[in-house]
Amino acid sequence: MTTLDPGPSRTAPTRRTAPTGPVATDTAPRPGLRARLAAPVVWWRALRASLDRPLAVYYLLLGASGLLLTIGLLMVLSASSVYSYNVHDRDSYAVVTRQLLWVVIGLPCAFVASRLPLRAIRLLAWPALGVAVLLLALTATPLGTSVNGNTNWLALGPLRVQPSEIAKLAVVLWAAHVYALKERRLGELSHVLLPVAPVLLGVTGLVVWQRDLGTALVLAAILLGMLWVVGAPLRLFAIAFAAVASVALWLASTSSERRERLLNFTDPFSDYHDAGWQPAHGLYALSSGGVFGQGIGASQQKWGYLPEAHTDYIFAVLGEELGLVGTLLVLVLFATIAFAAVRIAAASTEPFVRYACFGIVVWLLGQTLINLGMVLALLPVIGIPLPLVSYGGSALLPSLVALGLLIGFARRQPEAAKALAERRRG
Repeated sequence: MTTLDPGPSRTAPTRRTAPTGPVATDTAPRPGLRARLAAPVVWWRALRASLDRPLAVYYLLLGASGLLLTIGLLMVLSASSVYSYNVHDRDSYAVVTRQLLWVVIGLPCAFVASRLPLRAIRLLAWPALGVAVLLLALTATPLGTSVNGNTNWLALGPLRVQPSEIAKLAVVLWAAHVYALKERRLGELSHVLLPVAPVLLGVTGLVVWQRDLGTALVLAAILLGMLWVVGAPLRLFAIAFAAVASVALWLASTSSERRERLLNFTDPFSDYHDAGWQPAHGLYALSSGGVFGQGIGASQQKWGYLPEAHTDYIFAVLGEELGLVGTLLVLVLFATIAFAAVRIAAASTEPFVRYACFGIVVWLLGQTLINLGMVLALLPVIGIPLPLVSYGGSALLPSLVALGLLIGFARRQPEAAKALAERRRG
């Protein structure tokens, strides 16, 4: 007897029941949203890990300095083209060619400075100060020449130099050397002030005698910065700020041109055709740049409207041609150099390196802030270049040497030196 195979049994479909737990809502973060929220934290940790690498500071200095120098050459080429064509017998590249020559001279000097041992650098501190003071004194002789009312240039045959720019680097190295020698006695006010304060005040006085108010303010900032880093009492800074402000106002009152600039810098359009002409056209250049700028070479203010377009007011041309993005890039690069120098000073056990790093930062960053304040009409027009960007070999060469010293300090850090030695062996 055969039986039929009933086949696979069919079961009744199960009915889905509603979950007994809490109902899921759309307010719970989705996986994609959670990842996006965590991304900044991951990036920040990756950045911190990168900055903690042995050669991070070394490459930050190299990269920021190289980019600033490249941007400076491009902007000098653009901002000086019209001026060069009119002044140098229709040669639009005359000014940028001179700047390239100074770069060719300055880069080997920076390389040598980065390889000098600390002992050699400190031995050069006193001779450097002596040469700077001698050159400043020579500006009072027939060798001194006047430019824009300031007798702060020295004519040495076909070469014309500005001794006050050399003095900035010299006083930083000399003050760092003296304070390093007196490291254990800096708890006493007399050792904090002597002999650094009188010598730097004397150098500043020589610059004031040349009627160069901008450089005098930078030297005063260097002095105050060095006093702060060695632990001078706060009451001393109140007296110093009052003295600097009084001297600056007195200098401004002794010149009718400076007095007009001081009275009109907050509203340059009130005296548009006279003292306000330069700051007003600087603001025109910055405002017309927009976010991304008009493009390299497309500045309109450099066509005779903006005086000193390739020197003191090159930041205005940069803002017009590269826009807000370009100006912020320049600020970030200067901030990167300052950050790297502070990292070197914090990690170093050598007092001279700490003081020299801080002095160089105060010098370069202070001069940058004064120049930007002048271009943005936040400060009177006092005639001071933007480091590494403005035209001028007298300002470019000491700045490159100072950056070479910072790079050398970064190379000498124990972990960085070990990493570089392993790379050479590899």
